[in-house]
Amino acid sequence: MKVNRLLTIFSILSITLYTFAAHADKTKVLFVAGKKSHGYFAHEHNAGSLLLAKSLNSSGLEFDASVYHNPENSGWPQDKSLLEGIKAVVIYCDGGEKHVANNHVGTIDALQAKGVGVGCLHYGVETVDGAPGDAFLRWIGAYYQLYKSVNPHWTPEFEKLPDHPVANGVEPFSINDEWYFNMRFRKGMEGVTPILSAVPPIDLLPEKDHHHNSTPDGRAAVARRDLQHVMWVSENENGSRGFGFTGGHWHDNWLDDNLRKVVLNAIGWIAKKEIPQDGIPSITPTLEELKRNQDYPPNPSKIREDRYADIRRKK
Repeated sequence: MKVNRLLTIFSILSITLYTFAAHADKTKVLFVAGKKSHGYFAHEHNAGSLLLAKSLNSSGLEFDASVYHNPENSGWPQDKSLLEGIKAVVIYCDGGEKHVANNHVGTIDALQAKGVGVGCLHYGVETVDGAPGDAFLRWIGAYYQLYKSVNPHWTPEFEKLPDHPVANGVEPFSINDEWYFNMRFRKGMEGVTPILSAVPPIDLLPEKDHHHNSTPDGRAAVARRDLQHVMWVSENENGSRGFGFTGGHWHDNWLDDNLRKVVLNAIGWIAKKEIPQDGIPSITPTLEELKRNQDYPPNPSKIREDRYADIRRKK
């Protein structure tokens, strides 16, 4: 009887240790999703983060991705245990003075010093000058600078992609989004590699000055026909990695396999995961999946049926 009991205990311990070891071997990624923002199917920080986390966890590449989202108290995670063992943190939130990272520079610096990668999506690339802006330069190599950068909706043609793991498996593509540009980069682009770049149309920005929509510096860059980088990655002095992705306004754009893949690749790369030659695989979400976890009540007028038809035609 004692032998059977010992064998049972040994079996339970073995299963527990095996489960713990298997979980520990996974690459832990934490998404920090900000509060609701722009209405149904736009700036869907939580729904977009959940979709990307699911894609990572279903990729077969041993990810353990989770999402922190607190509608009642949005912001940086207060439970420090959520940050334990993470290899990357991905921030999808409103920016500027509202950015969830602004008051937690020291905490994120400490994570980055341990090699934790930092990624920012869409409005999450915008912060304020001073300590937060300097931190973004350290973490991701650039940021959206008020009165310099601009945020128009346009359809860039991403015709050439770099020889970089984040571009693995990504084909040239074009898609309409609120692609920010004229970012403030590190001096000399040190350690920064552009991933998605295009030249904006000459008539894209209105002539009237606006702190977001049209800045003198932004208009001058367009007039010069400067190549604009709307997604980039950074290799940092302390050995950590970062990325900024300025798309992600329209929730339905996650349907696009190339757009989704380049972001998944970037998340894996900043977590120091080896990216497959064909990129991180994921299944194209359905419209019903896109409708889940929305911050706002359903609004059929925001469902762009032509958008889905356009993406399906390209497949």
